[in-house]
Amino acid sequence: MSSFEALTALDAMVEKNIQSMNELSGFGVVMVCCSGTKQALYWQQRLEDGKGSIIPHSSIVVATEEDWPGGAGNALGTLYAFQKAANIVKERHNVDILSKLKSGEVSVGLYHTAGKGTRLAPLPGAENNNKPGVKLPATTSVSGKLVPMTILEAVIKQTGCYARSRPGRLSVFWGDQIFIPTVPVDYTVTHHVDILCSLGAMVTEEVWKEKGMDKYGLIARSKNGSAAQVEKVDHATAVQLLSSLGEIESVGASLGSFSVSSHMLDCLLTEFAVELATKTGKLDSDPHLWMPMTLEKAAYLQLMKQKGIAEEVSDLHFNRIAAMMERFNGSTSTASLGLFGPVDVGQGVYWWDYGQLKLYLRNTLLVTERTREAQLMRMFMGIPETQLTSSDSTILNTDVDSNSCVFGSTIGSDSFPKGFVKNCVLNNVRCKYIEASNSILMNVTAERIIARGENILYNLIDDTSSKNNEEKKAVSLLDVEEKCVLVGVFNDGGEQSLMRSHMDTDGGKAWEKTLEGNDHSFEMVYNKNVDTCPLTLEKIIATSHDDVWKRF
Repeated sequence: MSSFEALTALDAMVEKNIQSMNELSGFGVVMVCCSGTKQALYWQQRLEDGKGSIIPHSSIVVATEEDWPGGAGNALGTLYAFQKAANIVKERHNVDILSKLKSGEVSVGLYHTAGKGTRLAPLPGAENNNKPGVKLPATTSVSGKLVPMTILEAVIKQTGCYARSRPGRLSVFWGDQIFIPTVPVDYTVTHHVDILCSLGAMVTEEVWKEKGMDKYGLIARSKNGSAAQVEKVDHATAVQLLSSLGEIESVGASLGSFSVSSHMLDCLLTEFAVELATKTGKLDSDPHLWMPMTLEKAAYLQLMKQKGIAEEVSDLHFNRIAAMMERFNGSTSTASLGLFGPVDVGQGVYWWDYGQLKLYLRNTLLVTERTREAQLMRMFMGIPETQLTSSDSTILNTDVDSNSCVFGSTIGSDSFPKGFVKNCVLNNVRCKYIEASNSILMNVTAERIIARGENILYNLIDDTSSKNNEEKKAVSLLDVEEKCVLVGVFNDGGEQSLMRSHMDTDGGKAWEKTLEGNDHSFEMVYNKNVDTCPLTLEKIIATSHDDVWKRF
């Protein structure tokens, strides 16, 4: 096969995978683990109202709060979230999810969304701490109305393609990354635990360094089909630690997302029953489950020592997991599957990460480009190539270039000078005049908008020129310099305060600082938002936008 033919086949496979995602053959049960009770209420309502657009009409939705003091880690956090959600499903629907999993009648997708989103600041603040609710360049139907699609909805839509292959399994995903595999998403399950990764041939020490493989959690598969996980090690250490596997056939970076059989899930729930009942301890899946399950004891102790964990602590934990696995392997019901294996997503996988402000800008504006990747993103987002401006948008006296994507917006007026939009994403924007280049505008209502380049204007109302004050008429809040980030944060009374940042500012590093032009730090805004209800505020904010627009 020539390189051109290989590329064509790869493109065809990616398109097939996207078509599978757009078919919405998703999980029978969708569980969302949220950072607070009010976020859980929001996602319960949002996903219920969005059935048929993001998930199948028949799916059961259950959103829960992670209320584990100090955090459970993603291992105990997954078990706790499943257990808590399963109890709710039993109460609401009289369905025993674990029994349904054991009989292979259902597939379950669990999505972790907790976290402050510091590196995406100030956008999560504009969503009242609802980090997975940050909006993307697409629309979805909620209660029959087209609204901006959220990051979490896009993740649920994308990952639902694995549901067909996973009846009787719990699948676990993280809520801020979209990936499009370059190999078939349908596969035959062969292991009690499998983990998504991008596999390639085992490489030399030189290539290992060039690819920076010492910076990732890695999955290695031997020629006999067995696999193991190691974390952030050099080539020589990896070869040494994985020597018990035999000859390594392939290795690749782990995506972190995994699935487990009902037998393994039941085993883990039993093993950690005390921790789950008392909400004590903190365990992560890679170092505390998969590594002690798949590595020799000496290799595991060595790796954990590199992570700063005392040998006696690691030794005790390894022995505990070994005893658990001895009981697990002694059951005849577990013999049909291997223990741990990779699920390859292919080389050159398309990966769209929205967890940082600069990545949000880059990956949102990707839909305006004329590249193959941009075309595939538009296909996934449901944006027709022949109609980048949606039919529910109205454009008057404004030049919108052929690259820009405009959704649910009303821009321009014959009573104002002619405006322009170049290489931008506009979603739910209303204004009488606009000059915008290489920028993102989400949920913005104003008389005039000037965005000079690489701007993010998010959840904003500028009503200064609608007021009967001649001095204010000459001023527009939404006239911003290049790389300026400006968002609106609303309180329960519908009052808006502005938060400013810059595309070169790392919100994680600046989290506790009060940036120039702001009255509060990102951390202070987060703390002020703790008791707000995104579901209630979404309605208040929408009404505020409508009221201001009527006055223009």
